[in-house]
Amino acid sequence: MPHIVQFTAPGEVALVEIDPAPLTAGSVRIATWYSGISAGTELTAYRGTNPYLTSSWDAARRLFVPGEPSFAYPVQGWGYSEVGQIVEVADDVTDLRTGDVVHGIWGHRSDAVLPASVVAARVMPPDAAPILGTFARVASIALNAVLAADVRLGERVAIFGQGVIGLLATRLATLSGGRVLAVDTVEQRLQVARRFGAQEVIDALRPGGASELIRDLTDGGADSAVELSGSDRALHEAIRSVVVEGVVAASGFYQGGAASLRLGEEFHHNRVRLVASQISGVPVRLGGRWDQPRLVRTVMEVILSGAVDAGSLITDVVSAPDVGDIFARLDRGDPSILQAVLRFDAAPLP
Repeated sequence: MPHIVQFTAPGEVALVEIDPAPLTAGSVRIATWYSGISAGTELTAYRGTNPYLTSSWDAARRLFVPGEPSFAYPVQGWGYSEVGQIVEVADDVTDLRTGDVVHGIWGHRSDAVLPASVVAARVMPPDAAPILGTFARVASIALNAVLAADVRLGERVAIFGQGVIGLLATRLATLSGGRVLAVDTVEQRLQVARRFGAQEVIDALRPGGASELIRDLTDGGADSAVELSGSDRALHEAIRSVVVEGVVAASGFYQGGAASLRLGEEFHHNRVRLVASQISGVPVRLGGRWDQPRLVRTVMEVILSGAVDAGSLITDVVSAPDVGDIFARLDRGDPSILQAVLRFDAAPLP
């Protein structure tokens, strides 16, 4: 029987059995090999803080409103960084075949049936490490944030949060010609940021905050900043770190209130431009040229070429039945974890 990761209640997650989906016209069946955990987003399901679990999303008005929550426990289907092998192809599918290894979004499940059109452009090269396909989505989020911050050759960009997406953003900003100042509270992550091209690494817990040092190091402030930690305190520091009319791309998934964010100080007096970056859309000014498929193509090109050493960010590959243990570690803030990946039974042995 196929299995899927299920959040049963806050703090409770397990692998449970589900019925197999039928193969329909125009579709393929994929046996999942690997599924990357996006800790920031998925911990909101694990902890019960995701707004869909606490309020109702009005899609027509694009508002969260009081009422019956849009989602309720048990919640299944979380996950957006999957790689697997096509094991069955509908009779009318001609551009894919059994044995093809593809990446895409189908959640933490062992078996998925998807339209062939969804994965036709996502076939992994035969000489590539399949697990690299788990970075397509998270690297796209990082690239979208770098685009939102309008990073240009020679400009200084402060990147707050050096988790997996922050580290990918550091590398992508460096490849774009930016001079990155990487900010985090974990020394091991700052060391990786240095290896990924950051010119300066800064402990976010230093006296006076990161912004004061950034202003000193840049002789007046960074041209832009990207905030990827999801902390309102970090967002406030990002706002304090940029020049007059500098741009701050708020790319973290912020939960709860924002007691540390004060908009009457540097935000107001320096006329800081605060923009939200979220993977459902690209920056408006780039809409005629960029879209989500281009984000994916671009990041996979630089990852598969070796220009971005995404594979080095994988710290934990765990058997899917052990999903509860890895989420407990993530919830505790285990600093040794960067990218955790679930391995399903169909995956080839290393």
